Amino acid sequence: MTEIEILERNLNKFSGMSSEAFQLSAKYWQVKTYKKGDFYNDFQQVCKHLGVVLEGVFRTYYLDEKSADEKNIFFYTDNQLVVSYASFINQVPCHFYTQSMVTSKVIYIHFDNLMSLYRQSHEWERLGRLIAEQASNVALNRTESLLFQTPEQRYLDLITFHPDIMNSIPLYHISSYLGIQGPSLSRIRKRLSEKK
Repeated sequence: MTEIEILERNLNKFSGMSSEAFQLSAKYWQVKTYKKGDFYNDFQQVCKHLGVVLEGVFRTYYLDEKSADEKNIFFYTDNQLVVSYASFINQVPCHFYTQSMVTSKVIYIHFDNLMSLYRQSHEWERLGRLIAEQASNVALNRTESLLFQTPEQRYLDLITFHPDIMNSIPLYHISSYLGIQGPSLSRIRKRLSEKK
């Protein structure tokens, strides 16, 4: 299956998009491979592309002003959207970094082309609404998880949404995402393995 066929299948599954509507976009999509450490979107840059991860892992993070530590906020893995959404939709500079953590491949569309598709097709407008709803839910769920969940609950959610991530990236990135130190992550993993 080609990259464009994988994308069409995923958009149909996500929004019910017809093949006819999808074909309006076929000429706009591009595939790019990112090396480990490459930025999908850099700090203070306007995010110009909406992407779908074909393979690999990306993270969104910020630099803590006091400690200068990198704090992971989101991960993106196979078949998930990768975008700095507020920057993308408003076309304003981004407050975060989005970086490839391993060699990764993305299929993406430029902002201008997506806006053109929204004007041409109700199915594309519907997709835009669903993406906006998903972005809002992801941000809200992340905020609520930090406020109301234990680190163990956050860990379990992480491996539910990104089942292969533990085999792909160093554990200190997982600790950063969970908001804990490395020894705490080790205790969580040990406790969960003993429950099995």
